[in-house]
Amino acid sequence: MPKAAPRTASRTPGARHVSLVALPDAVVSTLAGIYDVMNARSLMGTPSDSARAPFQVEIVGEATGPMTLASGVPMPVQRAIADIDSTDIIIVPSVLLRGSWSTGRYPALVAWIQRMHARGAVLCSACSGIFLLAETGLFDGKDATVHFGYARDFAETHPQVTIHPERVLVISGGREELISSGASTTWHDMVLYLVARFAGATDAQELARMYALQWHQDGLTPYITFEGKSDHGDAEIEAAQRWLSQHFSVANPVEEMIKRSKLAERTFKRRFTTATGVAPIAYVQRLRIEDAKRRLERTDASVDEISWRVGYEDAAFFRRLFKRTTGMAPGAYRKRFRIPEFARP
Repeated sequence: MPKAAPRTASRTPGARHVSLVALPDAVVSTLAGIYDVMNARSLMGTPSDSARAPFQVEIVGEATGPMTLASGVPMPVQRAIADIDSTDIIIVPSVLLRGSWSTGRYPALVAWIQRMHARGAVLCSACSGIFLLAETGLFDGKDATVHFGYARDFAETHPQVTIHPERVLVISGGREELISSGASTTWHDMVLYLVARFAGATDAQELARMYALQWHQDGLTPYITFEGKSDHGDAEIEAAQRWLSQHFSVANPVEEMIKRSKLAERTFKRRFTTATGVAPIAYVQRLRIEDAKRRLERTDASVDEISWRVGYEDAAFFRRLFKRTTGMAPGAYRKRFRIPEFARP
């Protein structure tokens, strides 16, 4: 028998078709969350609400039927990509990286995404889903974001894509059709953006209220923990880093590191910056700010006391540095990240 021709996904009149991609590496929480939130009007509203739903969301994959995701949970694939020759929005959910991402494992998905983009589809990634989307080559020379924990792996896998792990949402492309969201639950921001863009701000606000979703308006810098690069192979600098990890709060730590290294000052600073990617004084500042963040999260110490304990006698300077580094004032950071009273032992 001749093979049936590919079909356009069946559509609800007036609704944009969203193809939510299921693949074995996908994380169930992101995929299921996006599905429920974008289908909110159909799932929770009246029949008339369903008729006016702005999106029709389908879980798509290489074949229909149950697919076991990275979490070990089966997810039904509702439509095979071979049966879809047109869709409005494609979303690749978070994928779980065990070690590093291996390219070339999903050629049929990559080719289908390329075809859909050529026919006008908007491409979206949640968190680490950008690893798959970047294989299309459509993000080459473009800006994108990814979970900050995967930023180094992504840069090594796709060096042609400019990555901004501190950003919540990045919109690129000549038609603003390449959309990536950053760490973990920033898929909330992506979904709210898509609703605002294609259904209007009022719908986005209603959705945010319904699910208690919040825009990550402070960006992701406050969530990122600084970890100095140590796999650079420069034993002298690695020794200095180990010493600094325990003594960053002493007076004049850079001068002390240079003295202990027995290298010339210019040589030490050049080698340190080359090895770690950060100048010595900036490295010290990042270690001090990380310690201050933990103290704000876990203690009742005043900001002035924390400033002194991490190495700054001038509390006003510390406050400016903290905000410049994290994007938040110390008090605001404490309010955001400290465990609330009701949850403490």
